[in-house]
Amino acid sequence: MSSLAVPLFDPAAGQGARQFAELGIALFLSTLIGAERAIQQKSAGLRTHTLVGVGSALFMEVSQHGFNAVLALDHVSFDPSRVAAQIVSGIGFIGGGLIFVRRDAVRGLTTAATIWLTCAIGMACGGGLPLLAIAATAVHFLVVRGYPWLTRRVPALTSAERSRLQLAYRIGSSVLTRVLEHCTSRGFHVVEVRADRTEWGSGAESRGTMAVQLEIEGTGSVHELVAALTEFDGVLDVASLESEPAD
Repeated sequence: MSSLAVPLFDPAAGQGARQFAELGIALFLSTLIGAERAIQQKSAGLRTHTLVGVGSALFMEVSQHGFNAVLALDHVSFDPSRVAAQIVSGIGFIGGGLIFVRRDAVRGLTTAATIWLTCAIGMACGGGLPLLAIAATAVHFLVVRGYPWLTRRVPALTSAERSRLQLAYRIGSSVLTRVLEHCTSRGFHVVEVRADRTEWGSGAESRGTMAVQLEIEGTGSVHELVAALTEFDGVLDVASLESEPAD
């Protein structure tokens, strides 16, 4: 047998109970973060975060213990931190793929940052720092769950939210002008107004009516805006199609 052979399940070789426990902690913590992202229906969810966390932990284990047999040779040395540095650089490719720009709005920044944090948590677990990993996981939930509650109560911290409204109204009643003025008065910026390809309703009901889509951005309540617009004379229907908080 070669002198460089590494026995299985040997604690001294980095394959003992401690290393398996560290991988297990990374699995558990990254699963918690991934589950939260999946509940929020983000592009990177449970599986992505779990694999990133466990993979990062394994890289750290390899960095610390994977070269023990080689180090036993004369005139051989290495810097374990080099592997950690490459993990930080490599995770940027995944994070960068989650960030995209849509109509001048940047999306995916929070998800990319969460991937980056999950990588760091996995590295901490693999590096034998489980308490720091647990603390960082708690920070994640504080930021993504607690900060929205805080920003709702501190207007200066509130991020602009982009939403789309579907509006049906009677032609000739100057409804659209009044709707735009009301959106502006409630603190919303009208980004785009475009006519829908199909008119609202069908048959005789659709005569003299028009359906348009409004894309608005602001920090106000979209639900309150919709409720207010419903009361306008000439408005037949108002609905919020989607909401895109700054990510």
